[in-house]
Amino acid sequence: MFYISGLYKFKKILNIKKNKKKLQVFFIKNNIRGTVIISKEGINGTISSNRRNLNLALSKIKNIFKFNNFDSQNLSKSKFQVFHRAKVKIKKEVVPMGIKILKRKLKNHVEPFKWNKLIGDKNTFLIDVRKPFEYEVGTFKNAKNPKINNFRDFPNYLQNLNKNKNIAMFCTGGIRCEKASTYLEKKGFKNVYQLKGGVINYLKKVKKSNSLWKGECYVFDNRVSIKHGLIPGTFSMCSGCRKPISMKDKKSKKYEEGVSCPNCHDNLTNSQKDRFRMRQKQILLAKRTGKKHIFQKEYN
Repeated sequence: MFYISGLYKFKKILNIKKNKKKLQVFFIKNNIRGTVIISKEGINGTISSNRRNLNLALSKIKNIFKFNNFDSQNLSKSKFQVFHRAKVKIKKEVVPMGIKILKRKLKNHVEPFKWNKLIGDKNTFLIDVRKPFEYEVGTFKNAKNPKINNFRDFPNYLQNLNKNKNIAMFCTGGIRCEKASTYLEKKGFKNVYQLKGGVINYLKKVKKSNSLWKGECYVFDNRVSIKHGLIPGTFSMCSGCRKPISMKDKKSKKYEEGVSCPNCHDNLTNSQKDRFRMRQKQILLAKRTGKKHIFQKEYN
């Protein structure tokens, strides 16, 4: 069994290049996979390994960057390793929005069990701050999606909101909402709330029978999507456009395994399709001969 932890911490980070190298070496040595982003304002990432090595990695991150607890952390599990490799990246911001978080305001973090009441209020404007393709996989009832692919453009949408409304926001793990809520508070919004721990925390703690979530939740790893209880979902990844595809999409004439889906079929050139078919042929050949390939799901 593999365990997956999403995490982030807003904190002034020093010696970034030195610590990046230290963390990368530790990940490779201990077979930790996933991605961690380091910036001057903090860290953000999702990593996976067996339970023992994952705990070692979480402790190592805290030790290297000198803090005791993450601002947010979630834990789920999978029968297969959900990442192909380990990546430690340095960026200007943990989430690119053009603003820095100096101090988090915890009073606006709403626990999953209280979230339904907030978003059920007629005076609450509910925003799904994720990308449009994530929204299509699943979202909360009555949530609005700004249809923005670049998070840096998000302030243009936020500045047109009604300040008299309760603004409730959510994202996968919470970090994108941290940035968005900070922006709104700087613009004078008083009633800004975010789902604590994001959708993952909600799906873990709220039973499906009491849930206002519709569909599945897209995750940035090889599981593609998850359901209530954080069990693997039904979506797959299109090898042509790297977007999630449903069981319904696979029934389309525009779906070809390893090549295209209804989202990208008409936009791919014949040359691209031929190249993807060749790749899929190599994958199928590897499967038949029992060899490993980069796109396979690795079972314990």
